[in-house]
Amino acid sequence: MKIWNRIARLVLFVAVALHSVGAFAQAGSAPDVATLDGYFAESMKQWQVPGMAVAIIHDGQVVMSKGYGVRHVAEGGAVDENTLFAIASNSKAFTAATLAMLVDQGKIAWDDRVTQHLPYFQLKDAFASREMRIRDLLCHRSGLGTYSGDLLWYGTSYSAEEVIKRVRQLPATSSFRSKYGYSNLMFITAGEVVHAVAGMPWQDFVQQRILDKLEMRNTVISISDLQGKANVATPHRVADGKLVPIAWYGWDNMAAAGGIISSVSDMSKWLKLQLDGGVVGDDSLFSKKQSRTMWAAHTAIPVSKKSEERFPSTHFRAYGLGWSMMDYQGHKVLQHGGGYDGMFSRVVMAPEKNLGLVILTNGMTSLQTALAYRTLDAYLGGAERDWSSDFLAWSKEGKQKKAKKSAEVAEQRVGGTKPSLPLQSYAGTFGGAMYGDARVSLEDGALVLKLLPNADLVGDLTHWHFDTFVLKWRKQFAWFDDGKVLFVLDQNGKVQEMKIDVPNEDFWFTELKFERK
Repeated sequence: MKIWNRIARLVLFVAVALHSVGAFAQAGSAPDVATLDGYFAESMKQWQVPGMAVAIIHDGQVVMSKGYGVRHVAEGGAVDENTLFAIASNSKAFTAATLAMLVDQGKIAWDDRVTQHLPYFQLKDAFASREMRIRDLLCHRSGLGTYSGDLLWYGTSYSAEEVIKRVRQLPATSSFRSKYGYSNLMFITAGEVVHAVAGMPWQDFVQQRILDKLEMRNTVISISDLQGKANVATPHRVADGKLVPIAWYGWDNMAAAGGIISSVSDMSKWLKLQLDGGVVGDDSLFSKKQSRTMWAAHTAIPVSKKSEERFPSTHFRAYGLGWSMMDYQGHKVLQHGGGYDGMFSRVVMAPEKNLGLVILTNGMTSLQTALAYRTLDAYLGGAERDWSSDFLAWSKEGKQKKAKKSAEVAEQRVGGTKPSLPLQSYAGTFGGAMYGDARVSLEDGALVLKLLPNADLVGDLTHWHFDTFVLKWRKQFAWFDDGKVLFVLDQNGKVQEMKIDVPNEDFWFTELKFERK
C-alpha cells in the first residue's frame, strides 16, 4: 500500500511539474505574430473602422509594424506603418517626459509650486492654487472633474495661456488631491510650464528634444503641418449607422495634452525609448530615476464592480505622470488611450516582458482596446479570448442604454405648449466670465445660437416645449449631436439666463454660464 501511495504521489508531482513547465513556456515564449495579425485583420471587419495601424515591440525588436484597411472610406488609400494618425492624449506622456528632462537638468523639481513658474495660475480653490505642484499637473488630482472645462480649448480662439487664466472660474468637484479627475487643462498648464522654464514653446521643445533625437521624422504637432503630406489618415465618425469622413480639427492650444500626430513606425521609437529607461543609442533623454517617477502610481483610479467582472486579473488601477497603469495577468502594465475627432488610439507597455504596443485607428470605437488585451494575453500568458466580440457586445449594450435614455427624454415632451414670449424677446447677448459670450439672433423668423469663442458652434433653435428649444448644430461634430436650450425668465417675465445641455461623454455644456447682458 505504501509503495502505491508513493507511486501516486510521484505521478501527481510529475503532472504538476509538467503543467508548470507548460504554463511557463506559454507565458514566457513569444507568440505567433502571424496569428495575431490574422486576428487583427478579422476583428477590424467586425467594427466600423476604415483603417488601422499596429506596431509591436518585444525585447528591443519591432516584431510587427503594418497597416490595415484604408485611409478614407470612400477614396481608399492603403494604410501602412507610416500613415499618420492623431495620437491625441498619448501626447501626455511626451509632456511628462519634457518635464522629466528639465528635472534632470536641475531647472525644476517635481514638487515646485506651479505658481513659481506661472504666477498667473489660479484655481477657484485658493488652497489648490497655492499648493499645486508640477507633479500634480500630470496625475489628474487637481479637484476638477473629468473633462471639466474642455470647451475652453475646443475649437476656440483662446491661446493656451488664456485657457489657463479662465480655469479659475471652474468649480471643483472634489477637494485637492482627494480624487481622480481626468484633466486636459492641467496638461495644458504643464505645457506652459515647459514654455516658461525652457524659454521656448512646448511644441519646439518636443520637436528638438524628443522627435529630432529619436528621428521621428514623420511626426508633427499641428494639423497645419499636414499640408503637402499624402500618407495621412482621414478621421471618421458614424452618423445614422454609416461611416462619415470628417475634417481634421485644430488642437493647437491644447497640444501638450493631445496635439501630436504620428505613425506606428515613429511611435515604435518612442516606445523603445520608454522601455529602455530614456536611453537612445549613446544618449540619455531622461534618467532611469525619472522613468521610475513617471511610472510610479500617484493617483488611485477606482475599479468598478463591472470592471472586476470583465477583467478579473486586474485588481488595481492608478495614474502616474502621463501614464495610466494597472496589474494584468500578474504583471505591471502601463497604458494610455487617445481620443481625437474621428480617431482613437492606444499605447500599452509591459516593462517586465520588455513589450510595447501601439494601435492607431481612424474611427471612434473600442477596437484598439480589444486588440490590446488580445496582445497582452498572447505575451503575458493569458487564456486566448475573443476580446473583439466581447467589446462589441459591451459597445452594443452601451448604445442600447443611450437610445433608451433618448427615448425617455422624448417621452417627457409636453405637447401643445408655446414659448412664453415672442421669439424676438429671446434674442440678445448672453455671457459668463469663464467661457465668454453667446449670441441669440432672429434670422428669417427663427432663432439661431452662436457661441462666439468657437466659430463652429452655430445652431438653429426650434421650439420643444415651454421655454425650451431643440439645438441643432449646423456643423457635424465627432463628439456630440443635438441638444436643448432653456431660457430662464425672471419674476418680471423677461429672459434672464440661457442654459445649454448637449448630452455627450466629453464636453460639458452644462458648465457654461450664460446670463443676459
